[in-house]
Amino acid sequence: MLSNHKLQTALTEIKEIARIDLALYNDKGKLVVTTFEPENDMSGVVRQFAESMAESQTLGHYHFFKVMADSQLEYVMLAKAIGEEAYVIGKLAVCQIRNLVLAYREQFDRNNFMQNVVLGNMLVVDMYNKAKKLRIEQAQRVVYIIDVGGKKDGMVMETVKNLFAAQNRDFITEVDERSIILVKDVRDLQTEEELSALADMIVDNLHMEAMIPARVSYGNRVELLQDISRSYQEAKMALEVGSIFYADKENLSYGRLGIGRLIYQLPISLCEMFLKEVFGEQIPDIFDEETTVTIQKFFENNLNISETARQLYVHRNTLVYRLERIEKAIGLDIRAFEDAMLFKIAMMVMAHMNYQRKREEQEKEDGPC
Repeated sequence: MLSNHKLQTALTEIKEIARIDLALYNDKGKLVVTTFEPENDMSGVVRQFAESMAESQTLGHYHFFKVMADSQLEYVMLAKAIGEEAYVIGKLAVCQIRNLVLAYREQFDRNNFMQNVVLGNMLVVDMYNKAKKLRIEQAQRVVYIIDVGGKKDGMVMETVKNLFAAQNRDFITEVDERSIILVKDVRDLQTEEELSALADMIVDNLHMEAMIPARVSYGNRVELLQDISRSYQEAKMALEVGSIFYADKENLSYGRLGIGRLIYQLPISLCEMFLKEVFGEQIPDIFDEETTVTIQKFFENNLNISETARQLYVHRNTLVYRLERIEKAIGLDIRAFEDAMLFKIAMMVMAHMNYQRKREEQEKEDGPC
């Protein structure tokens, strides 16, 4: 439904120009917005007028008008004045409100259409016929998923809409409680860096404007309407893969998931087999906080012992001792590139398995839908 805020703004602007007070009621006689305080309860009179055949009429100090859109009664408007001037101003105001209703309805239809395209709920033939009616042209598009971790509210949605208010070629919709979907026309964004910069801009604005931490993922560029659902699925995978392997990243591109995307698609049975090959029957239980931080920093510094020791504020020999202790526990010398790579992959496989098991447990707790 068209927001009362927009309706109130429209009536206020008309009053400032025409110097005539206006009020808007729904077809049930309930006051929606007004620029003045009606002296009496007008609900009964408004209902009678709404049910009548008249398009406009005067009663007492008021001029009544019907706001019709596509042969459907949307509102009843009251002008607090009578005479020719009030009639002309009232008709102009009716045109303004009707245009707002029609514009909103068209935008709603466009967004609803794009939501069905994103979810793959339309046949290709129907898709293109509907797109033609809604004047949606063929273009390069990328689907972005803006995940706010279940903290989505009106302010978050308004913030996102305001970012792209001037771009009527973009579509903003939602398919669940956690996230907002942006179907972005990217004809003006030619490189991967520009797509990534847009994701960063969305994250930064949600941090500053809505005070909400957010993660943004996006799929590959597509040309055809029917491929938009594929870009959406890619963005979904990027978000999920990111939550497993790249928890510190707020900007996730499907095209830059690296080995994480490969591991994510491995079956659990194959993961278990791989871990047995690396660690044997029992995975070593050495991953206390100190060891985890040591390994993480060592990898971040490309296996450079001196730089890692400096960042950990420990002596070089202390770090070497820790690494030797890790080698004894897991049978891999992570100071050597090949063992380090094998260990890194094993850790990612373990993270994937833990994530999948937690999800299965959660699904069992939730039960069948």
